[in-house]
Amino acid sequence: MSKKPSIAVIGAGLGGLAAGIKLKEAGFDDVVILEKAAKVGGTWRDNSYPGCCCDVPVALYQYSFAPSLNWSHLFPRYNEIQKYAEDLADNFGLRPHLKLNEETKSAVWDDARAVWTLTTSTGKTYEANAIVAALGQLNRPQLPDIEGRDSFAGPAFHSARWDHSVKLDGKRVAIIGSAASAVQIIPEIAKVTKHLSVFQRTPNWVVPRLDRAITDEEKALAMTAPHVAMMGRDLIYQNSDYLFWQAFSWTKEGRAAYTRVALNHLAEQVPDAALRKKLTPDYPIGCKRILFADDYYPALMRDNVSLVTDKIKRITPAGIDTVDGKSHAFDVIVYATGFETTGWHWSVDVVGKGGRRLHDEWAESPQAYLGITVAKFPNMFVLYGPNTNLGHNSITFMLERQVEYAVKAVQAMHARNLAAVEVKQAAQERFNRDLQTALAKTTWADPHCRSWYKNAQGHITQNWSSHTRDYAAATAEVKWDDYAVRERALAAE
Repeated sequence: MSKKPSIAVIGAGLGGLAAGIKLKEAGFDDVVILEKAAKVGGTWRDNSYPGCCCDVPVALYQYSFAPSLNWSHLFPRYNEIQKYAEDLADNFGLRPHLKLNEETKSAVWDDARAVWTLTTSTGKTYEANAIVAALGQLNRPQLPDIEGRDSFAGPAFHSARWDHSVKLDGKRVAIIGSAASAVQIIPEIAKVTKHLSVFQRTPNWVVPRLDRAITDEEKALAMTAPHVAMMGRDLIYQNSDYLFWQAFSWTKEGRAAYTRVALNHLAEQVPDAALRKKLTPDYPIGCKRILFADDYYPALMRDNVSLVTDKIKRITPAGIDTVDGKSHAFDVIVYATGFETTGWHWSVDVVGKGGRRLHDEWAESPQAYLGITVAKFPNMFVLYGPNTNLGHNSITFMLERQVEYAVKAVQAMHARNLAAVEVKQAAQERFNRDLQTALAKTTWADPHCRSWYKNAQGHITQNWSSHTRDYAAATAEVKWDDYAVRERALAAE
């Protein structure tokens, strides 16, 4: 049997850590995990804004192979997830494999030798028979293209790059954006600011999060009767998968029911009719990201908080001018304007067969087979790739399935003495054709709704088209008929 393949994992967020763990468990010791930052954790390392929290229940947001009791609430706080990531690295022996402060700048495929050469920001190079790209999606902050943005005289920063040296107590603060990060930030900073102005471009559908502290009794039950805890986890999973039909599948009954949940939440928390109107979306529920929050609407009701729906005209040294002719003075501006997503502009220059660049291949319509493998890029496995994002359930479930798939492929490379495995172009096109047909039947395809789920051409590049259990079935086995393989004996050593 041939020497076991060497594998380079790019990124040490939750996905990259899972890949390292499962590769080691499968007996692959020649694994290097390259991480650009000084710590593991990915998005939970980068985001530390006030109120930062996962909007997926913690029962689903931890890996099935690494359950933890170190959670304070039903929805985990960012610092707890960061600690969980550190614990994964420690408890599963990943530290010797980690190369921190080593940002991968390029990964180039050598077809003759069937190896990837990776070059990092320090100038070091690594060779690997296969790579696992765990670069994530929501990690490239996007700043709005607003006239005068750089002219503001006071502190201004993106929510994902929170400046903790800036104290907001007694300050006049503007927050531009009202989506996922904003609904967590606003309730927290409203407690200390002199005045907070929320600049909303488009209202969002908001449903209750129903968060609460986890009791000591619940933790004791999970420790002494884990089978009971797993029953509870399975119930939460099934309910989360059911949400796909209820909110995203294009069914009149499901959308009507979930719309009523959101409208009831709004009516219960916002008695002012004029404010309710400003906060009521005019698009179908689910076509944009649904937000989960218990305290966002009450925060907007505070005397020191204003909701501004007039469009921003420009940013000035003193604050923000809106199109209605008003000038708003501020001490601090916070951009809660999300991330660059649909362009898939990875920081790594990935060069495959024949000098093909992944950036060019994905320029107009990013696609991958199962969101994991890409034609013309052999021995590369992508985590959280195109069309593997969710509007329901948990991305950690998807990551587990992707890692399992990649490990099976690498195991087959070893067992069958394969130098290269590459998804066939026809298989990739067939998969994506069927995927887009299914996506056309979801609320994300609404032509009147703009979202980060789809690109300017209306092509849905982000989301999976069905229940997560369907994704689990699709990735359960590697269908080798969809791959071109090359035995190592045919490759130049």
